[in-house]
Amino acid sequence: MSPWRMTRWERGDLPPGTDSGSGEPATSADGPQRRHEALVSVRLGRSAPGSHLVEYLRHEPCAVDAWWIAADVDAVIRLAADSMTVLHRAVADLRLRAGVEVAEANYILRALDLSASADPRTPEWAGSAA
Repeated sequence: MSPWRMTRWERGDLPPGTDSGSGEPATSADGPQRRHEALVSVRLGRSAPGSHLVEYLRHEPCAVDAWWIAADVDAVIRLAADSMTVLHRAVADLRLRAGVEVAEANYILRALDLSASADPRTPEWAGSAA
């Protein structure tokens, strides 16, 4: 069955790329596996209780973290998968099965380097002037 048509149970028991014991990212001899991640802002439907979303996320293998927030949306959910296809399916499942009225996905490209630079007055994007 293609990943797009897979149910959340067919995708696996743990978030992709995690070790079964620790929940930490899996590593191989070549280093950490490539994972695709998204932060999804969700607004629940009027008749959907928050407990329904929480219960759904407990069984969603792509769900890594989730937070209730005070904003224009009700929660932010961090999803992770080994492929973009599975990640897109997990976002779509939030809309279809979790009682979510609005799901806006922000796909994570790469982490920002927040370590101290040589010259704190020069932003990283500006490059070197010399």
